[in-house]
Amino acid sequence: MAQPVPEDELHEPYATYAKHPAEEPGTEQPEAEAPDCLRLLRQTPVPALSAEEAFEVFSAAAPEGWRVELIEGDIHVTPPANGEHEEIVSELSGQVRDHRKDLGRYTGIGLFVPGASKSGKVEPDLVLAPKGSFADQEEYHDPSPVLMVVEVTSPSTGDNDRRKKILGYARAGIPVYLLIDREAGQVVVHSQPEGDKYTSRVAYELSAVVPLPEPLGFDLDTGQF
Repeated sequence: MAQPVPEDELHEPYATYAKHPAEEPGTEQPEAEAPDCLRLLRQTPVPALSAEEAFEVFSAAAPEGWRVELIEGDIHVTPPANGEHEEIVSELSGQVRDHRKDLGRYTGIGLFVPGASKSGKVEPDLVLAPKGSFADQEEYHDPSPVLMVVEVTSPSTGDNDRRKKILGYARAGIPVYLLIDREAGQVVVHSQPEGDKYTSRVAYELSAVVPLPEPLGFDLDTGQF
């Protein structure tokens, strides 16, 4: 079994990034321009909106495949993920299936999480919950059935994944938050939520066999990522 990464070697998160990755200096992205929803809202005067109201405007205007999230009171618009990102999510989902056939493996599922605004609205890269937990027509769901959420970082989303999303996931009482930090080459297992933090945080090198705590209770082979 691989040993956890010492605390003083954990990757330091990036500085807070602009709301859209194409607007962040020095970040290489395939998209040359922000989507129409961002350009339109910058150029058109609009009445003062609450965070929730503005979120609905952005969500309605976002192109297909773009992710719009309300995180700690801020709206973040993210372009479609690249192939390497999706390969990791696919492999992880397959390993979960091999160990826990009782669990649903959900991508594209929206969750309500407590945040700085009235509510947070996020779309994790992968959500694990008992099968049938989201058998309705809603776009965003109560997170109480969720056993684990997974985020796979990209240069444009890493700060949210490492910092801001932890707060909402912990407040929601989600037992395990698994962070696949591609930039740092680490897998970080957050567990035992209490208030707005996880009291257990263990990091492993990306390629290690990573033990997932209960309620998962199986090993994840990240060497296959």
